[in-house]
Amino acid sequence: MSDAQKVADRPGAAPPGASSVDRFFKITARGSTFAREVRGGFATFFTMAYILVLNPIILGSAKDKYGHTLDGAELVTATALVAAVMTIIMGVGGNLPLALAAGLGLNAVVAFQIAPLMSWSDAMGLVVLEGLLICVLVVTGLREAVMHAIPQALKQAISVGIGLFIAFIGFVDAGFVTRIPDIANTTVPVQLGATGALSGWPILVFCLGVLLTIGLLARKVKGAILISILTMTVVAIVINSVADIKSWGLTTPKVPDDIVAAPEFGLIGDFSLFGSFGETTVITVVLLIFTLLLSDFFDTMGTVVGITAEAGLLDEEGKVPNLGRVLLIDGAAAVAGGAASSSSATSYIESAAGVGEGSRTGFSNLITGGLFAVALFLTPLLTIVPMQAAAPALVAVGFLMMTQVKNIDWDKYEIAIPAFLTIAVMPFTYSITNGIGAGFLAFVLIKTVLGKAKEIHWLLWGTSALFLVYFAINPIQQLFGVK
Repeated sequence: MSDAQKVADRPGAAPPGASSVDRFFKITARGSTFAREVRGGFATFFTMAYILVLNPIILGSAKDKYGHTLDGAELVTATALVAAVMTIIMGVGGNLPLALAAGLGLNAVVAFQIAPLMSWSDAMGLVVLEGLLICVLVVTGLREAVMHAIPQALKQAISVGIGLFIAFIGFVDAGFVTRIPDIANTTVPVQLGATGALSGWPILVFCLGVLLTIGLLARKVKGAILISILTMTVVAIVINSVADIKSWGLTTPKVPDDIVAAPEFGLIGDFSLFGSFGETTVITVVLLIFTLLLSDFFDTMGTVVGITAEAGLLDEEGKVPNLGRVLLIDGAAAVAGGAASSSSATSYIESAAGVGEGSRTGFSNLITGGLFAVALFLTPLLTIVPMQAAAPALVAVGFLMMTQVKNIDWDKYEIAIPAFLTIAVMPFTYSITNGIGAGFLAFVLIKTVLGKAKEIHWLLWGTSALFLVYFAINPIQQLFGVK
C-alpha cells in the first residue's frame, strides 16, 4: 500500500482549531492542505478546459434530421454551465477530486449517430433518459454492486490502463503522435509528428513542457504540473507573437481582443423527453440508449476507480468512499448535460492532473467548478492555454498511474491475462469502456475454462453478457434491420 493510501485510510481527525471547511472536506485528515487543493483545482481546469472549445465544435458541426445545427456560442455556455454546476456538486456531495464535463465519445455518438435520426431536442431527450436510467441503477444499488464485484487486481489494471490511455491522449492532442492517413496504405496506424519527424514550434512547446514537468516532479517541486502548464502557456504566447505558425490546433495561445463575453442560455432546457419514439423505431431508440448507457456506465467506473486509487483513497477492500453519492451525482450530470443540450456530462479522467498536484478532497472541485463558472463570462481569456502546454500534464500523470502495475500478480495467469487486456485495449482502442469489457470477458472465460466458474460474481456474469452485446452491436443492429 502506498504512503498516500496509508494516510487516506487512517481515520485521524483534523487537529484542534481546524476550520469547519477543513473538517467538512477532511482536508487535513486525508493528508492534504488548502494550497494543494487549490493547485489541484487549477491544474484540473487547465487540463480539461479544452472541452469548452471541443464540445461546441463536435456538436456544432453536425446537423439533425431536419438540417438544423446548434449555435456555437450557446454550446459554449451550456458546456461551461453544466461543468461548473456538476463539478461543484460532486465536490460537496461526493468529496472526491472528480471534475465533470461533457463526455468525449458520448458527444460524438449524439452528434453523428443520434441527431441524424431525429431533431436535436429529441436527441438530447435520449441523453436525459439515459441519465435517468443510470440514476435508477444507482438508487437500486446495482451500479455500486457491480463496482464492488470487480476483483482488486482488475481495478488496479483499470487504473494502469487509464494511465496509458491519458498519456496517449496527451501525445495525440499535442501532435507528438499523429494518425497516418489511410491513403498511405501502411499497416502502421500512427507516427511521430505529422510527417514521421518532429517539426514546428507547437511540438517544441510540448516537448519542453514534458521535460519541465518530469524535471519538477523528479525534484518533488510543489505545484510541478501547474507550474509547467502556466510556464509553457506564457512561452507559447510569446512564440506565437513572434513566429509565423500555421496552426496550434483548437486553441491559439494569444491575448484575446475581448476578455469578457456574455453567456447565451438559449439551449438550456431545449429537450424532448419522449420525442425520439415518434422519429424512429422503438428498437432503434432502445439500442441508442443502450449504447449511451453502457459507455457512460463503464467510463465512469474506470475513471472513479482510477482517480480514487491514484489519490490513495481506496479502502483496504478497494472500495471508493461515498461511492453511492458519487455515482448518483455522475448520473445526474448526464441528465443535466442532456437538459442543457451539451450532451451527457461525466467524470473526467483529466482530474488526474489535479490529483497529481495533491488534490485529495472535493474542495479542489470548488476551484475547478468556480473557474468553469468564471469561464461563462471570461471564455476568451480562460481558453488561451494550448493543448501543447496542457498535454505534458497528461503524460506525467500517466506515469504516476502506471506505477500501480507493480501490485498485479503477473505470475497468476487467470488474473494477469485479463489485466493485460484491460491495460492494452484502453489506449489501443482509445476507449476506457472497451478495455474494461475486454478484461471482464477474459476474466470470465479463463475462470470458466479452469473450472472456477463458481468464483465469478453473478454481476460479472451479467455485465460480461452486456459487453458481448456491446461488442456485437453492429450485427445485432443488422439482425433487427436497424441502420
